[in-house]
Amino acid sequence: MDLILRWPENEPRPEALFRDLNPTRVAASVDGIKEAFWPGITRATRGRDDESASASREPWIDANGYAIQYHRARGQRNLLLTQDPPKEPGTVVPFESVEVALIEARVNGANFALTFDQRYRDALRAGDPKALDAWKSLVTSARWLEANEALFGLKPLPMITMLVEEGDATEEIAKLMYRRGASPWLVGAPPRPSPSILALVAVSLKKVPPAVFDHARAGSTVVLDSKPDPAWKLVRKDEDRTVYSLGKGQVYVYNEVVGDPSEFSLDVIDIITHKRRAARLWNALSAIPIATEAPGGALLHVINYGSPVDAEVQARVQGIYSKAMLLRPGSAPEPLKINKRGSTSEIYLPRLARVATVRFTT
Repeated sequence: MDLILRWPENEPRPEALFRDLNPTRVAASVDGIKEAFWPGITRATRGRDDESASASREPWIDANGYAIQYHRARGQRNLLLTQDPPKEPGTVVPFESVEVALIEARVNGANFALTFDQRYRDALRAGDPKALDAWKSLVTSARWLEANEALFGLKPLPMITMLVEEGDATEEIAKLMYRRGASPWLVGAPPRPSPSILALVAVSLKKVPPAVFDHARAGSTVVLDSKPDPAWKLVRKDEDRTVYSLGKGQVYVYNEVVGDPSEFSLDVIDIITHKRRAARLWNALSAIPIATEAPGGALLHVINYGSPVDAEVQARVQGIYSKAMLLRPGSAPEPLKINKRGSTSEIYLPRLARVATVRFTT
């Protein structure tokens, strides 16, 4: 995949540093998806905390993994993110956020046109130590991403599968699914029913495809916010939704259109239960897990949008595996001990800097 660098045409470049990075293409501007977020932690938000029993607040993560999967589900390929750093007065853009933006795009199977704000460019030309350290880390991660390109952009584990369509409604829900760590598989049309699909989310759609209900008949749970079929058998009525049985499975019908995508995402995780979700993290509230299929096993990618976590990070991925190999920039591959936890495999990351990938095999 090309390494693309955006730099103002009339501004001097630190050519010695460029040789270390060795970009494929340097341009003042490139075409791509500019509507993406600049990744990182922006503020704290209060809400349900499913990762730590002691915390009442959690960081708000600006992330783009959902957008990459959303556009791919709608048939777009070769996605390139070209967002600009924030320019609001008083905003300080961390030097390391450029590296995070590249990692986020590549791990999700897209690309990012490396873009540096004025402060970063000035600091690089001046030889600022912090800027140079961030640049060296960027170079290390870029090389690691290139060396492991075959591991990225694979199909997410399908435990939570969600239908998306053009428009803000399903995109917003997909966004919060990712931010809540649900690791959903986004699709533009209903896939074939499968026991691996525990919940098929079909909310905020202009029209629900009839094939959705084949999943309930086969044993999955379908989640809707549209009118139920009078022929369905009532199971129970909750405060905000009604549950019906259909075939071997169930249909959860919300009484109103989803108004709080964040709470709804947590509801869907509760529906399938935490023990059956695709991936789960502890002690890393600023990180987002992505669990994907892989030949002979599965992959768990953990992208950290905040400060490095020096304590162990507990993580689980759905599936029973006998081997786990930790891959991360600047380090040799490291085998990890696996503990079986129900239907999941549990490991501990010794440290989480920007990104870690764990390859699970049988």
